[in-house]
Amino acid sequence: MAKNTLLSYFTNSWQELKKVTWPTKNQAIKLTAIVLGFCLVAALFLGLIDGAFSSGYKYLLTLT
Repeated sequence: MAKNTLLSYFTNSWQELKKVTWPTKNQAIKLTAIVLGFCLVAALFLGLIDGAFSSGYKYLLTLT
C-alpha cells in the first residue's frame, strides 16, 4: 500500500507541475532584483539598528 501511495503522490505532483506557469527570463530577472534590493535595504536597516543599540549599550556601561 505504501508503494501505491508514493507512486500516486509523484504522479499527482507531476500533473500539477505541468499546470504551473513559469516566469519568463525578464520576469525572473526583475523579481530577483527586487528580492536582492529588499535584502540589501533590510540588511542596512538592521545594521543601523544594531549599531545604535551597540553604541547605546556601551554608553550605558560607561555610566556605572
